[in-house]
Amino acid sequence: MPSHPALRHSAGVSAPASPFASPAARRAIVAVLLVVAATIVFALIAGRYARDQARATLAVEVERTARQQLRLLDSELRKFRLLPIVLREFAELRPALTSGGGAAATRLDGKLKLLAERTGAPVIYLIDRNGLAVAASNAAEPDSFAGQRYDFRPYFLKARRDGAAEYFAIGTTSHRPGLFLARRIGSPARPDGVIVVKMEFDGLARAWRGDAGSTVLTDATGVSVVASDPADRFTTMRPLTPAERQVIRADRQFADQPLPLSRLREGTALRTAMASATLPAPLPGWRLLHVEPLAPALRSADAWSHTATLSFALIAAGLAGAWLWRTSRGERTAARREALEAEIAERTVDLRLANDRLRIEIAERMAADQRFRAAREELAQANRLGSLGQITAGIAHEINQPVATIRTLAENGRLFLDRARPERTAENLATIAALTERIGSIVSEMRRFARRGSRSLGPIPLAEVIEGTMLLVGDRLRAAGIALDLPDPDDLPMVVAGRVRLEQVLVNLLTNAVDALAGHAAPRVALIVSAGPDTVGLTVADNGPGIAADRECEIFTPFVTGRPDGLGLGLGIARDIVVEFGGTLDLVPSPLGGAAFRVILPRACDSSAA
Repeated sequence: MPSHPALRHSAGVSAPASPFASPAARRAIVAVLLVVAATIVFALIAGRYARDQARATLAVEVERTARQQLRLLDSELRKFRLLPIVLREFAELRPALTSGGGAAATRLDGKLKLLAERTGAPVIYLIDRNGLAVAASNAAEPDSFAGQRYDFRPYFLKARRDGAAEYFAIGTTSHRPGLFLARRIGSPARPDGVIVVKMEFDGLARAWRGDAGSTVLTDATGVSVVASDPADRFTTMRPLTPAERQVIRADRQFADQPLPLSRLREGTALRTAMASATLPAPLPGWRLLHVEPLAPALRSADAWSHTATLSFALIAAGLAGAWLWRTSRGERTAARREALEAEIAERTVDLRLANDRLRIEIAERMAADQRFRAAREELAQANRLGSLGQITAGIAHEINQPVATIRTLAENGRLFLDRARPERTAENLATIAALTERIGSIVSEMRRFARRGSRSLGPIPLAEVIEGTMLLVGDRLRAAGIALDLPDPDDLPMVVAGRVRLEQVLVNLLTNAVDALAGHAAPRVALIVSAGPDTVGLTVADNGPGIAADRECEIFTPFVTGRPDGLGLGLGIARDIVVEFGGTLDLVPSPLGGAAFRVILPRACDSSAA
């Protein structure tokens, strides 16, 4: 039977190709599936990680808050625990106990009231050996403790027996809860009474409310005695046994409070949804519990994980797109590889050349620094020689006088020998020896000052530095008629410096003072030494015209000077020298009314003190 033409036509046409048959389409599908799978895995991991981190961070924050609140509690306890110890030695307690009241108890009431007001204690009261309160800081108030019996209170019984007691309870008179701190008065064999200070925690609870979450302080039986939320106070962290409730009722510790189970106890739904920290309190068996809800932290963690997941999905999609784009381009040409390799080689050569240039520049900078240091040392040496030239005339005069005196004494000594007076000749020779020793000291100081100073630092006596400086510039000060105030050399400490360079600083400062005092009617210069534990201050002050206000900021700048013939280098060199010593040189107000420069140097250990 012949086939239908339409059937013959359809049989001769091939089916259309599937759109997923190409390699690019398959790679795209694989990429999409990988991105979706990776995003789901990342979302699960990120969510769990964020929640775990939120719980851990909140746990750390809760414990930190709990420790902070515990320190506040400990601070309050330390303050109030001292009161009964101090009051136990109060001289007026025993008269009030032995008199059984009367004027002695009345006087004690007033003093206890004043002490309570100053320390912030709610009430302080004195109980005799039989449990009767004979004096109290609130004796003048309607709810006075004076005249009340407390022989049933455990803190009274324990303090009378053991010497001290700390007991939390609701007051039978004031009906206010608090911690009763008691100390025995008298010997264990014959107690005279008990002094009691009551401490209330309302202020502490208010301070705790400033922190997030809730805080409770529980006693040894698990009863919440202090809480930031009033609803949590006088609740229990565990069911109390009938025996425990019987003891509490017998002692009237919590009055008629029902003491229900706390909403914050272990195992409750509320407690499960919170982060908590429990720390031992500074009272036997007491504990501090701080809790904060987990929900806000978990919400923040979920928001972070959602944002991170979205970011990851976008990045993964971008990477997948980049991968598809790269794989669709085919392999790279050898020319691009060669070009890249050539560029890398060129960059390597450039880096090597730049590194070589950097080494050369570093070497040049080091050489320049050495040249700068050498030039600065040459400049300091030139400054010393210049200063020596200025004071040479004065030193020559200082030497000429002893030389003339030596000549006169020698001639007189010859006459005394001719006259057979050897004792006078010996006196002249001794004087000649002393004068020659002084001339030698002056010449030695000039030679030391002219030499290039050593750059090494060490402990030197400040008295010797000042003495050497005076040998160099003393005659110039005397010739100018300047009154000089010097410190007592026996009281001067040791400093860390170089002797020659420190003398150069003092010579510069004293020379500047002499120049500033030219023409002054009553010139005066003072060297003032102030020693501290680690530093020594040396101030050179004068009563001259001082430094102009517009020059104070640039006085240490090189080539800035107030003298027509000055170079303006002395103060700059002096400051550089002091800085090398590890000290400072500054312009300060003069105690004499003129100008003053203060040198601060490191203090050296005194060998005599060591």
